[in-house]
Amino acid sequence: MTLVAEHIEGDTRDRILEVAERLFRQIGYQKTTVGDIAKELRMSPANVYRFFESKKAIHQAVAQSLMGEVELEAQRIVAKPGPVKERFRELLTTVHRMNTERYVGDSKLHEMVEIAMEEDWEVCVAHIHRVTEAIGAVIAQGVASGDFEAPDLPLAALCTCTAMIRFFHPQMIAQADNKPGPTIDQMIDFVIAGLSPRH
Repeated sequence: MTLVAEHIEGDTRDRILEVAERLFRQIGYQKTTVGDIAKELRMSPANVYRFFESKKAIHQAVAQSLMGEVELEAQRIVAKPGPVKERFRELLTTVHRMNTERYVGDSKLHEMVEIAMEEDWEVCVAHIHRVTEAIGAVIAQGVASGDFEAPDLPLAALCTCTAMIRFFHPQMIAQADNKPGPTIDQMIDFVIAGLSPRH
């Protein structure tokens, strides 16, 4: 395949995902058909199936793309300079903010996440793993700078994710809204206190 053909193929694939995400947001994942996506793109359903073997494969790719944006932002925070505790707080609040903006205020996208958790669990597991790795990277930086104490880094990252689940998990964010509980800053303060060196 020539570079031009590869570029056209990649461009078509991106357009399919762009239209699919828009339709999932507008009419919902369950109601959107491959035919709807093809019609929007002025192509045949058979042509869509050249790029994606099923509607589920399109759904997986859209979910991966949305989750990938969160992962990229997490990596940016890991890589930037600045005090570790401030970046740790920024990382946790950013994951919360992005998941809240995308999934909680948007019932159609919320439905898509529920389906991803039921049908494409491996996509969600990979995402959780990458976010946990980013958290672990900042904790490791904190250990190196003396801000944190964590003899077992992977465990510290997992415990942090578990502590933050109410603020990370789209369904739990929605369910916890207006229910009693700590604010996100109070929860982060608690986690930071748990990671701080015991002098």
